[in-house]
Amino acid sequence: MSEMGEKYNTKCPGVKRLMREALELVEATEEYCARPLEDNLFEWHFTVQGPKGTEFEGGIYHGRILLPKEYPMHPPHIILLTPNGRFEVNKKICLSISGHHPETWQPSWSIRTALLALIAFMPTPAEGTIGSLEYTPAERKLLAKKSVNWVCPQCGEIASLLSSTAAKPITEEEQSVLNQIAFKAEEEQSPKSVPPEEPIVEVEPQVLESSEPTNTFLDQLMEILIALLVGVIGIFIYRRWNINQVSETEL
Repeated sequence: MSEMGEKYNTKCPGVKRLMREALELVEATEEYCARPLEDNLFEWHFTVQGPKGTEFEGGIYHGRILLPKEYPMHPPHIILLTPNGRFEVNKKICLSISGHHPETWQPSWSIRTALLALIAFMPTPAEGTIGSLEYTPAERKLLAKKSVNWVCPQCGEIASLLSSTAAKPITEEEQSVLNQIAFKAEEEQSPKSVPPEEPIVEVEPQVLESSEPTNTFLDQLMEILIALLVGVIGIFIYRRWNINQVSETEL
């Protein structure tokens, strides 16, 4: 750590924070361990044990944590290196505590918080999130057995990195973060709620009553013609009657 202090500006908030966390995590536990690389304070390697009671139990998984210069104001990126059947290797994992979701990151969270969240998140459904895999439980158990023999080119055999020391108890804040992640997983695996469709009101076609005109043009024409015909007949009858009357008078 003294070499780190000589290499980096210890007045920088990010450097001060990472050096403090390195001291807090200097001793490995049975659940996890993490430490910065000797030549780079902003890249850490970590090892976690698979959560008990799951298909990852007995597995030991190794990975990288890439920290931005703005840490702890910005979240780290987490990358797993050991084949595990839950996350793609050598790819940044999408978690609510990783660089994929800076909007949910809290500066009070730490590398330890990220490790605890990663362990808690491993048994959750992948649901198509970035960097996730959908292996069967049998495949994951097989990978868990093989993982204990995995060797990191920089850290060596990962099985020897953990110890028998119990990790310190989870704080209330850390438990709150884990609960949020678990709740987020439940939301992801449940179908997205679709807003109820507005009821479709069937509009009955309005039947307009027939309003045909009583007297169309043709009807009116026929009435005129009939009236004329009646008039002509009336005149003809009148003239005939008048002629007959005159004839009788003369006689």
